[in-house]
Amino acid sequence: MTLSLDKTFAVNDPKNEWLVGNARLISFSGLLLGAHLAHAALILLWAGSFTLIEVTQVQPGIPLAEQGLTLLPHLALLGWGIGEGGLVTDTYPYVVVGMLHLVSSAVLAAGGLFHIVRGPAKLEEGQGSVSKFGYTWDNDRQLTLILGHHLLFLGAGALGLYLKATRWGGLYDGQLHQVRLIEPSTDPLRLLGYLAGQTPDGFSGWGLAAANNLEDIVGGHLLVAILLIGGGIWHILTPMLPVFKKIVRVEGEALLSYSLGGVAFMAFLSCAYVAHNDAAYPVDLFNDHRLGLANCQLLVGAIALIGHLWHAYRVLSGDGLKANSAAIGPSFKLEPSPKPSAPPSVKEQEPTVKANVVSTQSASPSEVRAVEP
Repeated sequence: MTLSLDKTFAVNDPKNEWLVGNARLISFSGLLLGAHLAHAALILLWAGSFTLIEVTQVQPGIPLAEQGLTLLPHLALLGWGIGEGGLVTDTYPYVVVGMLHLVSSAVLAAGGLFHIVRGPAKLEEGQGSVSKFGYTWDNDRQLTLILGHHLLFLGAGALGLYLKATRWGGLYDGQLHQVRLIEPSTDPLRLLGYLAGQTPDGFSGWGLAAANNLEDIVGGHLLVAILLIGGGIWHILTPMLPVFKKIVRVEGEALLSYSLGGVAFMAFLSCAYVAHNDAAYPVDLFNDHRLGLANCQLLVGAIALIGHLWHAYRVLSGDGLKANSAAIGPSFKLEPSPKPSAPPSVKEQEPTVKANVVSTQSASPSEVRAVEP
């Protein structure tokens, strides 16, 4: 079977096409969903495969901080397979997590291929319930609905960490060198004070990364979960306010720019946590030499920031891609592979040879000399 492209999707010939990325798919909600699923599948594939690789390298009798691993310390921080002093006691939870990531990667990859090969290029033009998930960039009500569901998923993740820390086994405490249940801080003024650098010990320029105890960190996740879930419900139930329509550009490449700006902010914040915060990154698990890990976060943040500025410049200069309702999406189809034709047999070639011989015998000597070369 071969995969053939029936139609070439039409876009408005973007400048610097190789830098545009998935913005070229803003007219095709189905293809954009397929690209998102493919990206998520790659992330899960990396996480699952590298987790299993590190499981084969871990040495239970040596503190985890001394083994130079990247992913297992994060799982150990959640209290899985770790004992006192950062010693690994059980690798089975790590195998389960790695396999779950690989299975999820396969499911998402299949979903991405389906939406690219078999699904409609535009969800709004699909049949049945598929059309409910479509959108157009000028329909801000549908966009706020999608945003609301994204916030609900993010809030569920933050709430999951809170429940893991307080109900489902606890976290690894680097100060006590063991796993324990956390009693989170619930004072919103104390937690919000970190935004302005105000900590219980006084002012700190590290801001949010200055939280030096698990109680404040877990309490902050609870506060973030409440804000995200509340914001998700708000955006699902209410349309975009007129004041925001004047501030926010509701178009595909502009929203891509906003997203990259958010990724850059979180990467820079993570860099500060990795470099400074021993409560979130215990020395027992991550060692106290985390400069390389912090630099990786810094690099990711810098790349995302450059992407944010690049797409923002394109939008402000008028070169940004805009959705085209008349754009034609690609149509993929599977066709049987053509069978190779067999070479003619010797018997099939014999009559031609004999005919040539007969013709030369009946020809004059001069004609025969002309044929011989």
